[in-house]
Amino acid sequence: MYINTDIFKIETNHIVPARGKVLISEPFLCDHMFGRSVILLVDHTQDGTMGLVMNKPLPLFLNDLLSEIDCREDIPIYKGGPISTDTLFYLHTLENIADSLPIANGFYLNGDFAAIKQFMAEGNSIKGKIRFFLGYSGWESGQLKQEIEENTWLVDKADIPSLMDEKASKNLWKDALGKLGGKYEMWSRFPRIPTLN
Repeated sequence: MYINTDIFKIETNHIVPARGKVLISEPFLCDHMFGRSVILLVDHTQDGTMGLVMNKPLPLFLNDLLSEIDCREDIPIYKGGPISTDTLFYLHTLENIADSLPIANGFYLNGDFAAIKQFMAEGNSIKGKIRFFLGYSGWESGQLKQEIEENTWLVDKADIPSLMDEKASKNLWKDALGKLGGKYEMWSRFPRIPTLN
């Protein structure tokens, strides 16, 4: 009986990483932080890469960190990565926030936090508009390229609505991998390998 073992061979999809694209971890990565993760690249240059893990919620809400935030809804915080875990980052779709870094068309990182607080204080819902993260993920020059060559990551274009949908974050990795089709879709159904952490 012939078994096609190529379906288990993990290989890159040869998309070049860039700001505004996502990294999708390979299904057998046994790492507490990066296993089954989707990372939005917020910067990618020859000096290094910065990204935010989009699907690792923390047992914290924004009101727990910042008591001055007056908001009617519980605002979850996600673990953006293992670097600078005492720093708050925020992704948003608000066009008129000064000093925001454009990530993709209509999609921004950080900016004037007073304007963000004002937006919430006015009673505006942030669902689908703002997400908060503690820490970020980073790679030194050449490090991400090497990890992609080692088939640790697949690269894809970012689907902004799904990245901003907190309800979808639970299945974000599975959905992102499945959208690539073929054997990637099959891998998305593999059971998770437990990590030690």
